[in-house]
Amino acid sequence: MTNEINIDAFAPPAMAKRAEKIGVSKSELSFIKTLLLGFMAGAFIALGAVFATTVTAGASGILSFGVTKFLGGLVFCLGLVLVVVAGAELFTGNNLIAMAWASGKVSTAKLLRNWGIVYLGNFIGSIFIAIIMLLSKQYTFGGGVIGQTALGIANGKVHLGFVQAIALGIMCNFLVCLAVWLTFSARSTTDRILAVIFPITGFVAAGFEHSVANMYFIPVVLLIKHFDPAYVASSGLDLANLTWGNFFLNNLLPVTIGNIFGGAILVGLIYWKIYLPKSDSA
Repeated sequence: MTNEINIDAFAPPAMAKRAEKIGVSKSELSFIKTLLLGFMAGAFIALGAVFATTVTAGASGILSFGVTKFLGGLVFCLGLVLVVVAGAELFTGNNLIAMAWASGKVSTAKLLRNWGIVYLGNFIGSIFIAIIMLLSKQYTFGGGVIGQTALGIANGKVHLGFVQAIALGIMCNFLVCLAVWLTFSARSTTDRILAVIFPITGFVAAGFEHSVANMYFIPVVLLIKHFDPAYVASSGLDLANLTWGNFFLNNLLPVTIGNIFGGAILVGLIYWKIYLPKSDSA
């Protein structure tokens, strides 16, 4: 008798079962493990943001808007690749725990506990990388063009309208959770990486808003603004509205609301309804 290895991707019904099982295991992690894995995910997404900022710096004068955004999105994939392959807890991806919650296998308290701890861990990890990048002065490389790009990104994000930020957050996590959903079909590391590339490239290229990415994109510039005001002044940009208050209230809050709707509802609960109704999840 020969042993056959199934290399076919998991079909959507099996993906849903995997998502449900993973959601249960995530909800049962200890506080410290959840926080540390959240820290790692925040750091990983921040590294993707660093990569994207560096690659797109100065490109707008050479390449078209669309091509520049495409390149930024492509390299930003580093963040989610690290999350799904190395292992980490990302708030936006964990919106899919809503599938296990809808099946009654994760309580509302455990769902909110996971989201809360992971969100905190993501924030700490993102700020940690932002501090390291401030100390490295990497933003001054290339004649300061990297920093100029970072300033422009952050300034644009705090000027979004509240409803606009929610809508951009919805579309972002619709794609991010679809990327995570696709990884549930994977049987290999290569499968996971390939599943991530197009949805993540798409959300960045389209200019959608990711709460955890913004935990790096905006704070790193707020730190530069505080500790290197001369550099910021040389940019010629009006950064009067770039404050911690505007970061939390005008960007992070509405984007987080949009991310939850786009991930937990548009992906998690819809796929739960299709493949995991309660009568089938006992």
